[in-house]
Amino acid sequence: MGGRRLRRLPLNLGMAVVGVLWLVPTVGLLVTSLRPRALFATSGWWQAITRPSQLTMENFRRIVEDDSFVTSLWNTVLITVPASVGVVLLGALAAYAFAWIEFKGRDTLFLLVVGLLVVPLQMALVPVARLYGDLGIFGSILGVVLFHIAFGLPFAVFLLRNFFASIPKDLPEAARLDGASELRIFARIMLPLGLPAIASLAIFQFLWVWNDLLVALLFLGTENAVVTVQLQQLLGRLGDVGWQLVAAGGFVTMTVPLLVFFSLQRFFVRGLTAGSVKG
Repeated sequence: MGGRRLRRLPLNLGMAVVGVLWLVPTVGLLVTSLRPRALFATSGWWQAITRPSQLTMENFRRIVEDDSFVTSLWNTVLITVPASVGVVLLGALAAYAFAWIEFKGRDTLFLLVVGLLVVPLQMALVPVARLYGDLGIFGSILGVVLFHIAFGLPFAVFLLRNFFASIPKDLPEAARLDGASELRIFARIMLPLGLPAIASLAIFQFLWVWNDLLVALLFLGTENAVVTVQLQQLLGRLGDVGWQLVAAGGFVTMTVPLLVFFSLQRFFVRGLTAGSVKG
């Protein structure tokens, strides 16, 4: 037992170093958001660790009382939640069909869906903007939600299809013999068994949409700004005298994805190996 621990010591030390290096920027952001502007301009954030009395919640109070920031945070929620739910639901239904329902051209259609993974998002910005203008949804939250759902579905179908295909075929076949419909098999068997992959997909999609700047800036502009656009505007408006407020806003913005990740993290590792065994 002692020899095994000794052999794993370099690996554990390496993981500890990586963890510390990952945490340093986050701790620095938090400390910076808790420091007044006068100290921020004259000393580094690490000095606050030995002098915690200089920390204050004033920056967070100002951010929370900023109506434009609160509105942008709400806009981000209105985009991220429907886009994540839509991708998970539609992707799971399509993945089940590709994995367990026989229809003409199934494999070819699945290859086409997987091929969409290599299409750069930037290629669709101008055509979709023109389409949204014709439909009258340019500049609306609905347009951004539909865009994220469309570009999130290929990865969702690829991930979940591989996971569903690895499930023993005796389960759906037995359910069909008992008279269960395809929708009932999907809801009662596939969704519970596919929860690890679904949770992983939900985490990925939530993070991608929540942290998006390009799509929201192009299709919403600054009138209905999301939180990433609002932080960029805040930095441009305040410049060097407002770093502490930008840090406070950035930490608030980072908190929500972290809560989502930690609430689903027990499924995350299992979901990353989805489809590793071919059924």
